[in-house]
Amino acid sequence: MKNKTQRILTFAQSIKEAQMQAFKLDKNVFIFGQAVDKTGHVFHTTEGILKKYGKKRIFDTPNSEQAETMFAAGAANYGLRPILIHHRVDFMAYSFDQLINWISLWSFKSSGKSSMPLVIRAIIGRGWGQGPQHAKTLHSMFSYLPGLKVIMPSSPSEAKGLLLSSIMSNDPVIFLEYRALYNTKEHVPERPYFIDLNEPRKRLSGKDITIVSMGASVLTSIQAVEILNKKSIGVDLIDLRNISSFNISKIFSSIRKTKRLLIVEDGWSSGSISSEIITRVMESGIKLRKPPQRVCWPNSHVPMSSQLEKDFYFDSKDIFKVCVKLMKA
Repeated sequence: MKNKTQRILTFAQSIKEAQMQAFKLDKNVFIFGQAVDKTGHVFHTTEGILKKYGKKRIFDTPNSEQAETMFAAGAANYGLRPILIHHRVDFMAYSFDQLINWISLWSFKSSGKSSMPLVIRAIIGRGWGQGPQHAKTLHSMFSYLPGLKVIMPSSPSEAKGLLLSSIMSNDPVIFLEYRALYNTKEHVPERPYFIDLNEPRKRLSGKDITIVSMGASVLTSIQAVEILNKKSIGVDLIDLRNISSFNISKIFSSIRKTKRLLIVEDGWSSGSISSEIITRVMESGIKLRKPPQRVCWPNSHVPMSSQLEKDFYFDSKDIFKVCVKLMKA
């Protein structure tokens, strides 16, 4: 008999299930965006929703990021819970006015009396040969804005719980998904469940090095830890989850133990989340054995050719090498 506790879903299936369960939990939840109800169904993450819930709760919209985003803002202000889907996070740049001057500050301007409970799902096209206009993350730009939550799930079970919490939150949430994670698999509980959007998760425990990561780079870090374990190097691996308003005490607690810190981030190092974490750690006065390190993208645009793209992105071996250097006296 099959063990029901080992129910395996892909990342994409987990996203779809979270949305289906949110539809059932709250009749005000709906989905819209470009081709969300047809063709590839956003990498199968919206497949079957139209058939079950009808065109009033999931529908296609014209190709206008500004209009889509303001429509989401208006719907949320009216009391609905919209989920807007962008196939490429790069083109959210067109919606910066709506995000910066309306959505992020709406609750602030109303002294907390009004809210915009909306979710913007945006896909990062890392590693599929799409080049500089289809593979950026922009996550640190979004995290700079007060009033926005920026969530970066790292695995199928994380994706489901974090998306359900995002949809039911009364704050606007940008939910960033790496296309490279869509086919990853793990055990995902069937019931609806919610994950605290402000609390990082300690993925692994070890005594030698603290690694902090987010999104797809968590998986790369786990792969590096498997190599490090063979060298008897133990790692505290912390998954940020929320890069805009995370509880940093978990990081402080870890580095007090390990005295070594590495940030692994899929994104540019300049003005990055890595920069922010390292600054806060240095301001805390916690004494480290070595200066904190980071593994990020080069400060260059993402190349299109497969070989250049391969050279551009870091991998588990790059993380391993930095950790070995951190361990040297």
